[in-house]
Amino acid sequence: MALMLTMSLAAMDITIVATVVPQIVNDLGEFDLFSWLFSIYLLAQTITIPIYGKLADIYGRKPVLMGGTALFLLGSAACALSWGMIPLIVFRALQGLGAGSIMATVNTLAGDLYSTRERARVQGWLSSVWGVAAIVGPTLGGAFAEYATWRWVFLINLPIGLAAIGLIARYLHEHPSTKKHTIDYAGALLMMLAGAAGVFGLLQGGNAWPWLSLPSLGTFALVALLIAATVVRERQAAEPIMPGWVWRQRIMLGSNLGVLGMGLIMMAPGTYLPVFAQSVMGLGPISAGLVLASMSLGWVAASAWSGQLYLQFGFRNTALFGAAMILAAVIGFIGLPPNPAVWLVTADQVLLGAGFGMLSTPLLVGVQSKVPWGQRGVATSANMWSRYLGQSLGAALAGALFNNAMNNTLAGAPAALAATLPAATEVMTALQTLPTHSDSGRFLLSAFDTATHHVYLGMLAVALLTILVVLLVPRHQKAAQA
Repeated sequence: MALMLTMSLAAMDITIVATVVPQIVNDLGEFDLFSWLFSIYLLAQTITIPIYGKLADIYGRKPVLMGGTALFLLGSAACALSWGMIPLIVFRALQGLGAGSIMATVNTLAGDLYSTRERARVQGWLSSVWGVAAIVGPTLGGAFAEYATWRWVFLINLPIGLAAIGLIARYLHEHPSTKKHTIDYAGALLMMLAGAAGVFGLLQGGNAWPWLSLPSLGTFALVALLIAATVVRERQAAEPIMPGWVWRQRIMLGSNLGVLGMGLIMMAPGTYLPVFAQSVMGLGPISAGLVLASMSLGWVAASAWSGQLYLQFGFRNTALFGAAMILAAVIGFIGLPPNPAVWLVTADQVLLGAGFGMLSTPLLVGVQSKVPWGQRGVATSANMWSRYLGQSLGAALAGALFNNAMNNTLAGAPAALAATLPAATEVMTALQTLPTHSDSGRFLLSAFDTATHHVYLGMLAVALLTILVVLLVPRHQKAAQA
């Protein structure tokens, strides 16, 4: 219960905040900065996951999780008291720093507290938190926006988080190693800077500046230098933040690359399916949200079921089955007719979620089963970091494919329509207001459908590569002693 309550803080945050953005902008102004409410949170969360994983191995899971949760609650309280958009963005970064601890440590504790046989069921419970959050978050956010104030989307975290901290303090007992450790501060700083620059470049590329512009190339050149410096430092450190064995061992490499591929694929439906459902399929916002949330049903069920399969067929074969389900779902998206039935898209979403659950759970449990207690935090955080890095890369890849296809389609528009059509980056907004029965509306709907199919073709390539990298995982592996 404590783990699920803690996870719910991170799971519900993005969905609940997204619903009150209009109210935040109306109150605080500076509409051009609102996207940073999400970008800065994702950035802070992603770059700190490996560091929290190492700290959990050194000092134990309990103080790291309680400290990170307290930091998240401090950020939440500060967000609720924000007097402007820039202070709110700064406090969202504080929230993200706490969320990194939650994501790294909750999954590590699931590996500590439960046997290999039980972990799939527990991961199913944790996955269910995300499914519930996908529905409860927007509902609560809408209620607060209509009947109270947007500040309550942050204040609601306080009682939930305090209850989670109380349960953890009361019921979590552990005995971390008393061995003296050395924290690699320089390596941690370099890793954070490299991660921050990389995620920042991915978030800004194609939005704030073109991919091949001087700012974009300069940012990624800086990323390359910081990564090189991090590798050099980590090789010299007595206790590196992310040791080389995380990437040298086949099970670690295959598992981390496998969930990176999953993260890449996850972003396409999350970004474009709600607009597709409303504009092309004619659904309302609530119905479109439920279609998107249906992925969680398959995820939870498959995650729990995977335990029976990996005990019988092994971690790799079960993960390959999940990757094959993802591939089948992506092919299903590509084959959707121009105006698909709701049940068809929903079924495809459920299948995609089932593939994610069947892929991610065996890979995570397999990694946790390979290492002893003192390395489980690092191994788990590397797996989680790879997934979130994949989501950042996936957002950039999906955006690049969509905009490229949309630009090509708009460039070929009939002369009579060209003057009435928006830029590629404004199509999703225009579809919300443009009459679908007009010539411009019909053309944009067709263009949107074509562009999303290009995104799904990109997903297809990633799905095939994911199957190949999962094959790096050994067929048979021996569990380490806890």
